[in-house]
Amino acid sequence: MSELTGRTALVTGVSGQDGGYLAELLTAEGTLVHGVRRGTGPLPPHLAALGDRLVVHTADLLDPSAAAALVREVAPDEVYNLAAESSVARSWSQPVETALLDAVLPAAILHAAAGVTGTSGQPVRVLQASSAEVYAGAGVTPQSEATPVVPVTPYGAAKAHAHHLVQLHRAGGVFAVNAVLYPHESPRRPPAFVTRKITSTVAAIARGRADELVLGNTAARRDWGWAPDSVRAMVLALRHSEPLDVVVATGTSHSVEDFVAAAFARAGIGEWRHLVRSDPAFWRPKDAADLVGDPTLARTALGWSTTVAFADVVGSMVDADLALLDA
Repeated sequence: MSELTGRTALVTGVSGQDGGYLAELLTAEGTLVHGVRRGTGPLPPHLAALGDRLVVHTADLLDPSAAAALVREVAPDEVYNLAAESSVARSWSQPVETALLDAVLPAAILHAAAGVTGTSGQPVRVLQASSAEVYAGAGVTPQSEATPVVPVTPYGAAKAHAHHLVQLHRAGGVFAVNAVLYPHESPRRPPAFVTRKITSTVAAIARGRADELVLGNTAARRDWGWAPDSVRAMVLALRHSEPLDVVVATGTSHSVEDFVAAAFARAGIGEWRHLVRSDPAFWRPKDAADLVGDPTLARTALGWSTTVAFADVVGSMVDADLALLDA
């Protein structure tokens, strides 16, 4: 790892998929990372390996004053707010917690950052992990930074509230950025997400430990990318010369069925349709038919591009799930 640069970053949701990749990226360049998580217990191995370059804080992020106090205490140069209730499906059953984490928490962070100077002597910069779901009801394909914000789920509505707050604080002088993240995957994706459900079940079928894969709407289309690519875009966006909103996407969508087909292909199973069943119980009350982002601004303004193709994203997850079963 590089020597410490003197830059300090505060990363909420550090124990999540994106938080881990971001902490690794930042510490590798020499940034001291203060990571915030809600739970306790041992750190995942990839975070424990960062040693004293990662300072871990445990906080109740449902309490907005806790997050605000951390911003003032750490006085970071950069804040990456990745903490969220990130399941669209669960937001229907947990709308209050979703609103607290996805809307109220960003409000507290933005308000606190407005009065803090970072360790570099410059005003704190804040990146909010926004979501493609803010565009889900716009009826526009593909979606860009100019697409109207029209959410159709409690998750999307909470993210939209934070999205607008970033813009309002930016108008008030805070260096605040919305990274509008489209779905992005990796072997670290939690099992509750449909993508990991697919790859883990396909791996289990391949090893004779499961008989079928049960899903909801397999026709829904999403723009799936590689999580480390999305994390890299966050850093580029927050360090851009001017604050902006930027869509982070591949520009190509695939259906859930495409994802399933790629997973079975990686597992070496040619005939798979008889192994997959759709259950209405897994359908969401509302679901955008096709979320695909236009990454033009990310490419032109940030010099960002994707590095891992769709089939390889799926394949890496299947490989990891097969390895877990074979361990």
